[in-house]
Amino acid sequence: VVPFHMWVPDVYQGAPTAVTLVIATAPKLAAFAMAIRLLVWGLFDLAAQWQTMLMLIAVASIVLGNLAAIAQQNIKRMLAYSGISHMGFVVLGLLAGVVDGDRHFALNAYSSAMFYAVAYVIMSLASFGMVILLSRAGFEAENIDDFKGLNKRSPWFALMMMFVMFSMAGIPFFIGFFSKLSVLQAVVAAGYFWLAVLAVIMSVIGAFYYLRVVKVMYFDAPEDTSEIRAPAELRVLLSANGLAIAALGVAPQMLMSLCAYALLASL
Repeated sequence: VVPFHMWVPDVYQGAPTAVTLVIATAPKLAAFAMAIRLLVWGLFDLAAQWQTMLMLIAVASIVLGNLAAIAQQNIKRMLAYSGISHMGFVVLGLLAGVVDGDRHFALNAYSSAMFYAVAYVIMSLASFGMVILLSRAGFEAENIDDFKGLNKRSPWFALMMMFVMFSMAGIPFFIGFFSKLSVLQAVVAAGYFWLAVLAVIMSVIGAFYYLRVVKVMYFDAPEDTSEIRAPAELRVLLSANGLAIAALGVAPQMLMSLCAYALLASL
């Protein structure tokens, strides 16, 4: 999150994609767990103080992440900036737990933040997995132009990538839509209506760079017409990941309930 974001785009772009995949996923869940332990378990009585700081961080992250991602031609840098924006949404959930000393909304807000973090990890695994799928010896498919005409080379994996991009953009009915919706509902319930409006506006702006990838895959001619070669296990895992994004968008209640149960059991 802003202002601790400056290393992210360069590291995402410079690291091998398999390393970037790990950096983009596992630490997000760890950071959420640390935030819960530090802020909720340790400093819950001081929520009025740290919520204001989180509000500034969330707004800065959502605005900077979405605006900076628009200008990127490297898909790993684009996903890095979008990740900054997504973490801003997680912070929104964390700051909506206590309102004027009222802790009634705490479980709903924190579980929505956890649900968002889990959803983001699932989407990131698929997005960077697609970059690995299209890469080959001596070449990493890390530019958006490398996805040109993917639908003509592999309609199935173009569909999987479209699921990922639609979900990250928050388009119904994918897991990314419900993760955004749950956080925004918690923010509105906490009385921060203006914050929810700002988040929605920036999400609409941010949809541009996700839909650009879909446009490139389906409407541009492929620059590389070679057959996509990848191990069977990678194809199976990516297919399962993409289908999970769609399935959890149709039926998100189970994962939402698991997040709420996990937090309730730990508080």
